[in-house]
Amino acid sequence: MTPAAPSPAPAITAAVDRRIPRDGLSHVIGDTSTPPVHLTIPAFLAHAVARGGAREAVVFCEQHIRWSWNDFAERIDEFAAALLALGVDKGDRVGIWSPNRFEWLVTQFATARIGAVLVNINPAYRLAELEYALNKVGMKVLVTANRFKTSQYLEMLQTLAPELATCPPGQLQSARLPQLRTVIRMGEERTPGMFNYSEVLALASATQRARLDAITASLDADEPINIQFTSGTTGNPKGATLTHTNVVNNARAIAVAMRLGEQDRLCIPVPLYHCFGMVLGVLTCVASASGMVFPGEGFDPLATLTAASAERCTALHGVPTMFIAQLDHPEFDRFDLSRLRTGIMAGAPCPIETMKRVVARMHLSEVTIAYGMTETSPVSFQSATDDPLEKRVSTVGRILPNLEVKVVDAEGNTCPVGIKGELYTRGYSVMKGYWDDEARTRETIVDGWMHTGDLATIDAEGYCNIVGRVKDMLIRGGENVYPREVEEFLYRHPAIQDVQVFGVPDARFGEEVACWVVLKGGQGATEEDIREFCRGQIAHYKIPRYVHFVTELPMTVTGKPQKFVMREAMIRRLGLTEQKTA
Repeated sequence: MTPAAPSPAPAITAAVDRRIPRDGLSHVIGDTSTPPVHLTIPAFLAHAVARGGAREAVVFCEQHIRWSWNDFAERIDEFAAALLALGVDKGDRVGIWSPNRFEWLVTQFATARIGAVLVNINPAYRLAELEYALNKVGMKVLVTANRFKTSQYLEMLQTLAPELATCPPGQLQSARLPQLRTVIRMGEERTPGMFNYSEVLALASATQRARLDAITASLDADEPINIQFTSGTTGNPKGATLTHTNVVNNARAIAVAMRLGEQDRLCIPVPLYHCFGMVLGVLTCVASASGMVFPGEGFDPLATLTAASAERCTALHGVPTMFIAQLDHPEFDRFDLSRLRTGIMAGAPCPIETMKRVVARMHLSEVTIAYGMTETSPVSFQSATDDPLEKRVSTVGRILPNLEVKVVDAEGNTCPVGIKGELYTRGYSVMKGYWDDEARTRETIVDGWMHTGDLATIDAEGYCNIVGRVKDMLIRGGENVYPREVEEFLYRHPAIQDVQVFGVPDARFGEEVACWVVLKGGQGATEEDIREFCRGQIAHYKIPRYVHFVTELPMTVTGKPQKFVMREAMIRRLGLTEQKTA
């Protein structure tokens, strides 16, 4: 199986920086003075190892791992040679199903070393999702943890492939997982039908190691190297297929935007299975030869604060809810975060007040905002470390080099500056396609343009603001309501810590505005208090008719609010009925 091929992307021909819109239209092009590099991930890493040498490159606090760049390269070659011994060839799909552990990181680079395609499996997947993902890409090898939180990974695999109980390791013949041959489990306990990770390393013979450089030299930077599953509210997950060129160039641009250098140490509490951890975190550190610090297997505010302080981190990544959890932790004041300088807040819309607290209390004076999507490797816009604060708290920055974007209306016309429309992106970052799904690829990538599904505006200086999703926009009585606009207003309420706005069906207006609210500790408010706060401040049709108070919002593993879950729950709670449309 191969990724579906999108229409070829027209070349970006601009010879100058056009980050500022021309002709009054929302169409911008990043700086093209330095073209993208044609570099594979192993070659990319080799540059960092040459620069870093004996300096500390990798710290996994929970696993008590500390490696220099040289150590890291040795661990990668050891596992890459072991994969060769298991019969893994260039183009084979190797899955990784694990929280943030050193084995994840090694697998990321070991697969790239031999041209195997790394498949990121969401740590929250359950049986049906796991079975679909394994079979969709024809996975040959799966590297897996024992468990994470309430997910019992090995038990799920044994349910899908009971043949593991009697087969020799590496010789699985499963009725439900017909292409999976080898399962490599982390930890020292033994499980029938599976190799232990440490056991596999013993297969890394001198003969297999001697093959590595020749295989690496044969790789093409435009070949697929990574599959990341993305999913919306309906349908099966889609396997966004990324190349070396996609992620290497994006990481380089992100590192430049953050001003990362060899002296920096980045704290990475975001999940590795997601682009935030794998590209904005790991590969960005490789681009700059910066140290990478992983506080734990999953996000924990106390562990993150401890790691950032004890490891003398200068940069910190996270989604807004992660920063909020750290700022509100009762032990926050005992940590020395004075070395922090920069980082990225992304993955979900960033409340303005949260950004201001991060700058003031966490010393992140040069923290940046980034925006993108898995299908664009992922970042398209990022603020600069020296952007005015008002721009860093109200936009997602300006376009990165060698990318092109425009904002388009429903008729396909480029919108004037400041007018909302769907954001289109093209350039080196656009994915190869959705794996084995040509129809959905061609729906999403048209003439080289990635149709993001995000609603955006671009101002006269080229700064972008994401105002919601095309599918999230609701229409109440003929009036368009953009949830993000209402949310930003509600964040001003002194009692509100977090809020999400969405539409629910209504017999009279078609849709009505609803919101879920999380109050700050010790604060109180009623539904009428929230509505009264809005009256006279925003248009009447934007004022939430339904207000529901909760202690926490349903989130994805990466911290994105799940509005469809809230909407469905609200419909049940209110006894509403979906309205039929013509």
